[in-house]
Amino acid sequence: MGPLMSDAYREMNLQLHESNPDYGATGQTNGSAIAALAKRMGCSTILDFGCGKGTLKPAIAQADPSLAVSEYDPAVPGKDTLPSAQFDAVVALDVMEHIEPEYLDSVLDTIRRLSRKCVVLVVATRPATKNLPDGRNAHLIVEQPKWWQGRLRGYFQPMEETIQEEGLVFIGLPKPPAPGT
Repeated sequence: MGPLMSDAYREMNLQLHESNPDYGATGQTNGSAIAALAKRMGCSTILDFGCGKGTLKPAIAQADPSLAVSEYDPAVPGKDTLPSAQFDAVVALDVMEHIEPEYLDSVLDTIRRLSRKCVVLVVATRPATKNLPDGRNAHLIVEQPKWWQGRLRGYFQPMEETIQEEGLVFIGLPKPPAPGT
């Protein structure tokens, strides 16, 4: 697994998390849906990849206390250690569009390697309402759903794909890594 982000970008995200209480704080709206999917897929462990403020974990616990949820976010102190263990499900909600383009393949490969059973990726396809400290839009990759589907299908076998007005909801199965990787 390669690097997931540059040090400069990690620092900018850290600043944004510290200065904006709403940045990375929308996961709670998906707790029941993620818990239901986990039950349907026979999952007992979940990694919230790019967890931000960590609002998804308590929402899942409220919906189904039997699910064990771990959190990872490289720009949140205390949650910035990448797990080495695999999880039944890896969830990345409104994360992919924030990835530096040159690190996207490394991030997708990492998510694939961390997932045993399924992934849930919610990707925004429009500019963010927030800017980074250097003035760039917080969504570094703004592409149409078809573009995202092509990229994601290189790492995951789609189970469900829903194109919405502002993005893509992708639920898939991890594909085995290519030989020699």
